[in-house]
Amino acid sequence: MSDDKLIRMANQIAANLAVRPGDEPVAGVAQHISDYWDPRMRAALLARVAAGDPGLHPMVIAAAPLIRRPSAA
Repeated sequence: MSDDKLIRMANQIAANLAVRPGDEPVAGVAQHISDYWDPRMRAALLARVAAGDPGLHPMVIAAAPLIRRPSAA
């Protein structure tokens, strides 16, 4: 999957959770990505965060430290 598509998906999750009442949206972004994205997707997204990709939603960047890291293979 391309990095552009991963960024778009992560940003959509952030935008969706930003408008929901209740739970902490940053934690929700991290939880969703940790639970539903496969390790390769998480690794690629975290690499884009580490590279400072300007296309990332601020909530995705804030959620990055909470996203479950893929285990080393």
